[in-house]
Amino acid sequence: MPLVYEEVKLEIGYRLDIIIENKFIVEIKAVEALNDVHLAQVLTYLKLSKCKLGMLINFNVSLIKNGIKRVVNGLKEN
Repeated sequence: MPLVYEEVKLEIGYRLDIIIENKFIVEIKAVEALNDVHLAQVLTYLKLSKCKLGMLINFNVSLIKNGIKRVVNGLKEN
């Protein structure tokens, strides 16, 4: 995903794991535990892509349902 700041496209960018129809972001991890930095990463992707919904999935859990976190970008743009 390119980074655009004040209508200037910067050559640096972000690497999303999965984006579905430019509406839904899936970020995949295999870590001991999900923490705030992982959530912040997904929220940043949501804000930059203008998507509202994302999912953070950690595969390093005994039950997959314990490794899934739904993330909603509720910030309103002015």
